[in-house]
Amino acid sequence: MRNSSFFAILLVILVGLGPWRSIHSLESKQEMRLSVAMTIVPHAGSLGAVCLDGSPPAYHLHRGFGAGARNWLLQFEGGGWCDDVSSCLERSRTRRGSTRYMNKLEVFSGILSNNPSMNPDFYDWNRVKLRYCDGASFAGDSVYHNGTTVLYFRGQRIWDAIILDLLPKGLSQAQKVLLSGCSAGGLATFLHCDDLARLLPKATTVKCMSDAGFFLDVKDISGKNTIRSFFSSLVTLQGVQKYLNRNCAGSLDYPYQCFFPQHALTYIRSPYFILNSAYDVYQFHHIFVPPSADPYGHWNRCKSNPAACTANQIAILQE
Repeated sequence: MRNSSFFAILLVILVGLGPWRSIHSLESKQEMRLSVAMTIVPHAGSLGAVCLDGSPPAYHLHRGFGAGARNWLLQFEGGGWCDDVSSCLERSRTRRGSTRYMNKLEVFSGILSNNPSMNPDFYDWNRVKLRYCDGASFAGDSVYHNGTTVLYFRGQRIWDAIILDLLPKGLSQAQKVLLSGCSAGGLATFLHCDDLARLLPKATTVKCMSDAGFFLDVKDISGKNTIRSFFSSLVTLQGVQKYLNRNCAGSLDYPYQCFFPQHALTYIRSPYFILNSAYDVYQFHHIFVPPSADPYGHWNRCKSNPAACTANQIAILQE
């Protein structure tokens, strides 16, 4: 399945105007809550694999059984990004930048559930949630130090350390592996899909899925490319560029554009599945119509409820 001739893409656009839920969030009221303990990655500090504040990275693992005992589902946690020192410093003092503030038990639901009626495809697989604490979709490698403040941008090392810890726990013997993620975690799957395939035996079937992680390199309604400026700052600050696909980076005027899924996707060789809403909240509110592009709030009603958008607003969004 690694050969490019088997390269598969499934792009699902959900065009309904009503509320949209990702696979990550599906949960039945009747489902038993499965709480999984946190695993701190041992010796991560010696690898320089630390969160923004220097705390060790972590994941949650629930073991598979039966027919799924040799199959693995890895899911990147989402949670946005930080692109400057002040926002990253603020983030380092929360669960988005430090394992010190994270819940030590995590509820596994939706695609991580062990309930066969809710999660028939993966309920008996080994399921892992990778906790997000770097602010660059597990992709950076740099340090900021001004004499008083230290911030560690070590997303790439965190990814490496977690995989190294999981390999002897059975991942190295996996038959099937699905690398998944939601939002910023979904973007991380674009950056690490082929990385994972290279680390595993050729006999292992590796596939990847992004859930609400296809962030577009497009101009906003005012004609400015707000998200491009944001990602450019993020890539520079956190030292992401050296880990972006070299072929992709060499094909574009600005290598940081390879942080965008639409540019990175061309160079991914593992089978890839994409799930994204046409009215994804983050893209709508921060890429298509960021506050800076609508200073008078003409889009506020539309952003609060897409069903309230005018015909002209819908036409603009559809473009």
